[in-house]
Amino acid sequence: MAEAMGEAVSTYYGYVRRDGEVDGCAAILVEPQQVRAGRPWVWRAEFFDAFPGFDLAMLAAGYHLAYITVGNTFGCPTALDHWEVFYHHLVARLGLSPRPVLEGLSRGGLYCYNWARRDPTRLACVYGDAPVCDPRSWPGGKGQGPGSAADWVSLRECYGFADESAALAYPGYPVDQLPPLAAAGVPLVHVYGDADEVVPWEENTGVVADRYRALGGTIELFAKPGVGHHPHGLPDPSPVVELCRRWAEGAL
Repeated sequence: MAEAMGEAVSTYYGYVRRDGEVDGCAAILVEPQQVRAGRPWVWRAEFFDAFPGFDLAMLAAGYHLAYITVGNTFGCPTALDHWEVFYHHLVARLGLSPRPVLEGLSRGGLYCYNWARRDPTRLACVYGDAPVCDPRSWPGGKGQGPGSAADWVSLRECYGFADESAALAYPGYPVDQLPPLAAAGVPLVHVYGDADEVVPWEENTGVVADRYRALGGTIELFAKPGVGHHPHGLPDPSPVVELCRRWAEGAL
């Protein structure tokens, strides 16, 4: 990223971290100590360095870790346009694998799934961790959870919806856009707390799982009994790491 980002170099848990700018957005690339053949990488969608157990395990396995800041924009089309530039920068200019592992914590799930459906051949798998898959659930609060009124207004503004009715009727949310991913054979893995009141799993992960399996898609679920929205991840991330590595390295 040096020649294109005007980068600053620091360390992240002992790994080289490069901070710079791509397409007007702050961006981060963390380098593994020993790069795995094929130059695989994890693309974290939101909340860099929050609950980083999975990221650190993947770095230790030779994967790069990438992140771009696009504001609190809920995976809207303009945010994903920045993602497109970042993806091409990392793949075409820096030589990373054309099929990253997408990692979506909470609202980060919206970015992962919305970008994935643009071209499902460009990713190895999706790892959703208590992911938002239907904004009508969160932040809309139209189901079991309380939602977030301020975020619901912000989401509607980011997507350019004329009113709430348009937001509720929108057919482009992740739960409604699974067929392209299933047709492309994209594997999914979700971790969730079965006591999550913020992003109720039944309205998000549960709907995705039921619909994806009905489409013939592969999805692995890891439930955390009695756990709410936090903490994210598994106490031992190795089961998810092993799945994502198998899928990513099989795609190299």
